[in-house]
Amino acid sequence: MLERQFPRQSPQPPLRLRTATDYADQLAVHVNHLNRVLKEMMGHTTTALISRRLTQEAKFLLKQTTWSVSEIADSLGFADVAHFCTFFKRHADQTPGDFRRLAGFGR
Repeated sequence: MLERQFPRQSPQPPLRLRTATDYADQLAVHVNHLNRVLKEMMGHTTTALISRRLTQEAKFLLKQTTWSVSEIADSLGFADVAHFCTFFKRHADQTPGDFRRLAGFGR
């Protein structure tokens, strides 16, 4: 279900499934059960897997598109660009703007 949302072809509509609870609801299981199963099978929690994939997609979009950071944030379902920038910095160890510049995309 996570992979079916990618790659993003346009900034709209935003991701439909964004949280562990969203996925658990779609699967009609309790979020704790989903976390337990994924932790056993994949070695990571649902939230960790979602975060990893969102970071991967954000990096791709920053390198391969002309979308603004705000458009990327919207596309990935973040409520605002500041939240996206904080998330990205936490997971990629740099800001989206720095990542884009270092990737050679001068926007």
